[in-house]
Amino acid sequence: MVAVGTPKEYADILADNLVEADYRGHYSHGMNRLDMYVRDVQGGLCDCKAAPCVVKETAATAWVDGNNGLGAVVGLYSMDLAIKKAKEVGIGMVVAKESNHYGIAGKYSLQAIQHGLLGMSFTNTSPLMAPTRAKGSALGTNPISLGAPASSGDSFVLDMATTAVAVGKIEIQKRKHQPIPEGWAQDTKGDITTDPSVAYDAKRLMPLGGSELHSGYKGYGLGMLVEIFCGMLGGSAYGPNIRKWGDSSKKANLGQCFIAIDPGCFAPGFQGRLDDLMSFLRRMEPAEPDKPVLVAGDPERLHMAAADQAGGVRYVQDQHDTCKNLAESLNVKPLLSA
Repeated sequence: MVAVGTPKEYADILADNLVEADYRGHYSHGMNRLDMYVRDVQGGLCDCKAAPCVVKETAATAWVDGNNGLGAVVGLYSMDLAIKKAKEVGIGMVVAKESNHYGIAGKYSLQAIQHGLLGMSFTNTSPLMAPTRAKGSALGTNPISLGAPASSGDSFVLDMATTAVAVGKIEIQKRKHQPIPEGWAQDTKGDITTDPSVAYDAKRLMPLGGSELHSGYKGYGLGMLVEIFCGMLGGSAYGPNIRKWGDSSKKANLGQCFIAIDPGCFAPGFQGRLDDLMSFLRRMEPAEPDKPVLVAGDPERLHMAAADQAGGVRYVQDQHDTCKNLAESLNVKPLLSA
């Protein structure tokens, strides 16, 4: 990122964002996305030097202009502001416009957890979701995240797309040359497909739940919820007006929402109760003995522990090749471990 003109401070923020995603097991949003950020900067679609600023503010709210800067920079700034307000008045809600892809939504919920707060994060994205009963795409993957601190350092961290899956997961299946499950995506005719190449080219992801028979309309509704918090409140591009995925002809102008809440403003003992509930759920007898009951955040913790044990994050060969080619094109010499 520095090689294409990004200030070191901002490049560090983005690097931390991408590595965090891969470390937590969200390979779709980590190094898999690096070339996209580079292309957007090189093409003049993202101003890697831009600093976000507050346009309108109250004690508990703020409307932020991302000034077409890096989404990771806008996100860090906006959640920091929401955290500051939550510490002062109990809750902070910050909505940003003119932002770009900001990585995993859970990154910002974790930011709030570090301060003992509940954190929520939402973003709209390029139109990739085919609404229930539709052939074409009109809404994005529009992720939702909620992070909540429990006692003893435990936490609940929900980080999910409102489509059946994030488009990056389909990219990963393409890299692995493996099929995708039924219910993830449709082809150009509106039929369900298991071919990752067909799915990626069609750009018609199914809502969370899949078909209407399997309650996909609920995922469709959640996608609209995110759009209302982001595009509608933020005054950014929204729904079908956002540039298509891979489009290099116009700015993204994404809308994003960040909420921080101080649990101390409500009933005392929040963290203990959350710890008690999560412990109960984990202790439940599993339907399959080798698959214990998990709560949101556990898969990521297991992946981080495995990465630690393995001595680092592991990537498929295709990702190594992509990074190598990108580095060579920018005349960047990869750092070698001692």
